[in-house]
Amino acid sequence: MFDPERFVNEKVEEIKNTVKGKAIIACSGGVDSTVAAKIVEMAIHDRLLVVFVDTGFMRKNEAKEVEEVFKRAGFNYVIVDASREFIESLKNVSDPENKRKIIGAKFIEVFEKIARDFNADYLVQGTIAPDWIESGGGLRDTIKSHHNVGGLPENMSLELVEPLRDLYKDEVRNIAKYLGLEVMERQPFPGPGLAIRIIGEISEEKIEIVREANAIVEEEVENYYDFESRPWQYFAVILPVRSVGVHGDKRAYGYTIAIRMVESLDGMTAAYFRPDYALLDRIANRITTEVKNVNRVVYDITNKPPGTIEWE
Repeated sequence: MFDPERFVNEKVEEIKNTVKGKAIIACSGGVDSTVAAKIVEMAIHDRLLVVFVDTGFMRKNEAKEVEEVFKRAGFNYVIVDASREFIESLKNVSDPENKRKIIGAKFIEVFEKIARDFNADYLVQGTIAPDWIESGGGLRDTIKSHHNVGGLPENMSLELVEPLRDLYKDEVRNIAKYLGLEVMERQPFPGPGLAIRIIGEISEEKIEIVREANAIVEEEVENYYDFESRPWQYFAVILPVRSVGVHGDKRAYGYTIAIRMVESLDGMTAAYFRPDYALLDRIANRITTEVKNVNRVVYDITNKPPGTIEWE
């Protein structure tokens, strides 16, 4: 049986013995990276700088909410707005593997600059087992290159530290609970953010549409179910097609939003969540009413496998 106290104590000692200088950590405010940040901070204290990068593909109000989490956790942190750089780097890019690799390389550019300023030699990441398993290598097929594994450039100057590399999401949540971190209840959010919830090419319009739709899905699910009853992950995806609809008595030609909710333990497999129809009805009505240029909402009933949890 997994023992979070033993794991934390062993990792703290390991990091004390291996990380001799300063380090920065790429921290999204999610469960994995926040747990990794806390463990490394316990080992090297103010020699760790916690870095949140706003890529422009974050959820609604995410940067502000994450900063409050960092403050309450007592981290030495910095918030970096690199949204224009990231959005521009994905202009005219539609292939999901290319998106992930471009985002991974751009993250490293940003982190290497911050590391130079902080005089750090180490980059800490909240990589967990599904990240490197799905990214392929050896006899493993590449399902999708996670930005923090398959998306990393080969000539990176920083030494990687990945204290959670062999763990699964349920084990990381147990550590978060043991450490008293409020992020224990946060649902998973992909490192590339909304960039992989925009199927195909990215535009400013699509970013805003999926951000607003996603906020509605999260708000409605969290108001409808308590933490123990709600799905493991729940979000919105914007599809690269338009369809004909009616707004009032006028023809509308708008985007389609797909809603995805799944049940899972560790993210390696998942079953689609069966929500109450009343919840789906409210989500669909709000999205088509409140989000401009959307006139159709569909629900994804695909398990993993054959589908993955995220669409890209």
